[in-house]
Amino acid sequence: MPASERVPQGGLTPTATPSHAAPVASPDGAADVDLLTRGELTVRGRLREASNAVLYCAVALDGREATCVYKPVAGERPLWDFPDGTLAAREVAAYLVSEATGWDLVPPTVLRDGPYGEGMCQLWIEADPDTALLALVEDDEPGAGWKAVVEAEVAEGRTALLVHADDERLRRLAVLDAVINNADRKGGHLLPTADGRLYGIDHGVTFHTEDKLRTLLWGWAGDPLTEEARTALRDLSAALDGDLGARLAGLLTPAETDALRARTAALLASGRHPEPGGGWPVIPWPPV
Repeated sequence: MPASERVPQGGLTPTATPSHAAPVASPDGAADVDLLTRGELTVRGRLREASNAVLYCAVALDGREATCVYKPVAGERPLWDFPDGTLAAREVAAYLVSEATGWDLVPPTVLRDGPYGEGMCQLWIEADPDTALLALVEDDEPGAGWKAVVEAEVAEGRTALLVHADDERLRRLAVLDAVINNADRKGGHLLPTADGRLYGIDHGVTFHTEDKLRTLLWGWAGDPLTEEARTALRDLSAALDGDLGARLAGLLTPAETDALRARTAALLASGRHPEPGGGWPVIPWPPV
């Protein structure tokens, strides 16, 4: 696919990046969780394009400093289909589930008190602007290395094919989204990094008991799961019967945790990526 035909979708960036902002190293698990949990938060700015309050912060502890986002519960806008004040907890639950799969697809995320009350705090990930994961192409079929999603109207009387990269990192994220029932996987929620990693962010509308999967990553719909994915799902299933299940009890309702177990079991039983259903819009639009 020639570069001239690609229209890459950007990742999350602040309206005005504070002057001290710099790329961070790859997350370091427990150390980052400790920093985010116990460190002193200092608000540096706000990401104004976000639908809920998202504050860009520095967090410091024992001589170590990093950048992060802080989403206070008080800044969450009410939704018709999710209980008020629960989005921050769902983001933390998504991180814990990602960790249980072994894929580390969600940046370290904690629930903590902050300058504006309890909220979600997540390590800032600097996205590589030169990595294209989504594109709009004028061909009828995706080129080599790409998967078709949907034909979209881009102008009056003109359509284009929305495609995503045929990338194993995206494929893992598609499995994670199916498990957590992600209702809003947009292009701006995909953060590829210069060191080759991929992170997904913005997981506030997840874990609903009803099927609400809405994503741009339908390119593998109906395809057999990889052996790697089946192993990750078996690991997740075991973790849900142990410590992970106990930790999720403080973040989700019992019914939501039961639905998570059921989705994991259903994926393992089918052995295939889910296909779009008919009772819910399955493509977020606009895709960014």
